[in-house]
Amino acid sequence: MGKVDQGFVGLWLARHVFGGRLSYIGYGGAGTQVRDVLHVDDLCRLIDMQIGEAADYAGKTYNVGGGPDISVSLFELTGKWQALTGMKIKIESVPETPAADVPYYVTDSSRVRAETGWRPERSLAATLADVHKWLVDNRAALAPIFTGGS
Repeated sequence: MGKVDQGFVGLWLARHVFGGRLSYIGYGGAGTQVRDVLHVDDLCRLIDMQIGEAADYAGKTYNVGGGPDISVSLFELTGKWQALTGMKIKIESVPETPAADVPYYVTDSSRVRAETGWRPERSLAATLADVHKWLVDNRAALAPIFTGGS
């Protein structure tokens, strides 16, 4: 639900929609870290398929993500959000890299793809547009969560 370590896409857009602080943390503070993105509907489609054929997947573990085709750096994400929302916010720079951070994490979903035929269907642009729509459509309920208000 929009945290620095998980849900960075939601957090980044929520800050552009509702305001608040953002920082590029680590690796010189330039936002060069790359992460892959997966639309929740693509994940639900996979889970639905697995539930329908539960015996085929019993005891198996898969890595699931958007992969290299649906990945983005924080710096690139900033530009995409600014174009989508029309809002520009100041982003701080924290050059020091946390010990547990990695510069590049893109999920290798090759096993689940090979065994199930599943692939993400939604592009990065479609995912970002859907997150934006969800935030705007649910502004009244979400604003207190993202702004710390009640």
